[in-house]
Amino acid sequence: MIKKFSRMAVVAATVVAGFASCSDNDGVGASIVPGTQEAINKACADWRTARANWENTEAFLFGAADVYSIDPHTDTWPVASTDLANVLRDNDKMSNLSTFLKTAKSDILGYHGIEYVLFRDGSPRNINQVTENEYRYICAVAEDLYNATATLEATWDANESNAERKKVAQEYVSTHYALDDEGNVTEEGLVYENFGKAFKNPGAGKRWETNLDATLEIISGCVDIIGEVGNSKIGLPYTGEDVTYVESPYAWNSITDFYDNIISCKNALYGSVGATAPNDKSLIYFCLNSNNNTLKTQAQTVQTKLDNALAKIKAMKYPFVKYYSDSSCKTAMDALTELSTALDALSETLKGYSGNTEVQNACKEINANYVDNVVVATYRTLANNAYTLWQSIKNIKTN
Repeated sequence: MIKKFSRMAVVAATVVAGFASCSDNDGVGASIVPGTQEAINKACADWRTARANWENTEAFLFGAADVYSIDPHTDTWPVASTDLANVLRDNDKMSNLSTFLKTAKSDILGYHGIEYVLFRDGSPRNINQVTENEYRYICAVAEDLYNATATLEATWDANESNAERKKVAQEYVSTHYALDDEGNVTEEGLVYENFGKAFKNPGAGKRWETNLDATLEIISGCVDIIGEVGNSKIGLPYTGEDVTYVESPYAWNSITDFYDNIISCKNALYGSVGATAPNDKSLIYFCLNSNNNTLKTQAQTVQTKLDNALAKIKAMKYPFVKYYSDSSCKTAMDALTELSTALDALSETLKGYSGNTEVQNACKEINANYVDNVVVATYRTLANNAYTLWQSIKNIKTN
């Protein structure tokens, strides 16, 4: 899976200094957009909502988010401020943004490209600092973001229940390309497919060969994001390996991002969005109610470690962009390591049931519930709120 891309060349001091925008210092797009502070405040609030929805998807970044490079396309940081400033000066690119964004490098796009324009030091930016070019740019980025999120929903919806979003998804896939490990667009074209159908109906030669293989992917998706939060999102700044690798630094949303990432794991494991306890078609419920005492004990350990990890993240010193070296970060990292270890143990036990028909049948039910009530439900809310964000950004300009 392509990860977010670290830019070591960004000066560490900018992290603490507040991440000045390209237009604050060099007069890019000097004409100020006519608008109201209330409108930009609303756009910022809608960004936070849409951002939370995205972070709630990160336990299932396999499938469309990976195959179509939607994860890096919409969620790469740090923002390449110099590159963005150059785009805002480039009349050719600014005159045809919708085309340019399809092949632009990912570190000027998505949530963080929008955040970079809308926020300063955790608060909505002063409307009198937002230029016409910045406004036009984030309008285009927000539209692209909506199209990407609609694609996630449509390509996981096994029932293909939203014809409009399927049309958006087909257009997205036909006009975008895969990204390489540096976030650059490749010449690799994309092929439309339905990941929800594939996950519900595994088989030889398919993405998932058995029902248990698909169920194990639920755990693997959780382990991947737990490792990314602990080792990279928190770990790289905390250890000093890369103090510029701070997610959502302009909105001071980092700790909320981390928390919502682990909530995505809870939803995935408990079988529904906003779950407080495992539902009867969830992976954890199955393990707790199996006839295997090892599975039951391991599932209970996962529950304990999951709640502990969430609590330790919530207790981190705020804002992370200023306190990334605080000891509370290490406490959260340790809790995440314990959660990952617990999930690895559960996964290993489940692998021993590969030839068990009863377990395979139970996994089929778990997977169907997961697709419909976790993945598609989350992506649908995400796409709805990404659309709201796009409209709010367009409404910043009053005439």
